[in-house]
Amino acid sequence: MVMVREQYTTATEGTHVQRPENPRVYKIGIYGWRKRCLYLFVLLLLIILLVNFALTIWILKVMWFSPTGMGHLRVTKDGLRLEGESEFLFPLYAKEIHSRVDSSLLLQSTQNVTVNARNSEGEVTGRLKVGPKMVEVQSQHFQINSKDGKPLFTVDEKEVVVGTDKLRVTGPEGALFEHSVETPLVRADPFQDLRLESPTRSLSMDAPKGVHIKAHAGKIEALSQMDIVFQSSDGMLVLDAETVCLPKLVQGTQGSAGSSQELYEICVCPDGKLYLSVAGAGTTCHESSHVCL
Repeated sequence: MVMVREQYTTATEGTHVQRPENPRVYKIGIYGWRKRCLYLFVLLLLIILLVNFALTIWILKVMWFSPTGMGHLRVTKDGLRLEGESEFLFPLYAKEIHSRVDSSLLLQSTQNVTVNARNSEGEVTGRLKVGPKMVEVQSQHFQINSKDGKPLFTVDEKEVVVGTDKLRVTGPEGALFEHSVETPLVRADPFQDLRLESPTRSLSMDAPKGVHIKAHAGKIEALSQMDIVFQSSDGMLVLDAETVCLPKLVQGTQGSAGSSQELYEICVCPDGKLYLSVAGAGTTCHESSHVCL
């Protein structure tokens, strides 16, 4: 841009005024290499703007942004809805998580899945941890309910309660109890034997109103390496059967009386030991009393 300064001279009519031959010229603006740098900088800004706009469009397309959400994530009036599989890299905080009506809810991890419940102070009050080798529940009270709300299994620091009508143990070795067991009924499966066994210690069954052992279609055996003791503190021991067999009782010296009839009587030692003596017209226990020695 060039500005030419003109000088005007007032003269009377008929007077000839001559312009100066070399007027002063002032150059104003950006020119030369500065102008080229400015154009280059404006062009660079325009290119960056177009690249940013293209990247924004590409990110919106890749992430599936829409007015209702992003990707598989949809924002509804009931909360957030995820379609398909989703991966969370950090903790997830939610009041309620449920699956679709026609599918199940799957929580999957390469290490373990941990669900924590915290109080208002941030302390963990309950924890469910599913690992590759163990499922761990940390809580003061653990309970499993049926669909109608009936407690099926309850565990706390004092006791374990099984609320089902029948507790079934299907292991081939049965059930192992390290301490006492209280139950109103112990029964085997149909056509299976019921065994109560203590390999290294004694077996004790106590009840305030008696212990009832019954076999509907079989026999009852009591085997012990040491002694079997039937004791009644206030009552008597009754053996009510058509035949009572004591096949291994010690037999005393056979006398002449009753030897042909092979009849015997049962005698009792002062320490409670039983032995056989040949029956006679009177008792013959005194003749075989040497068994008690």
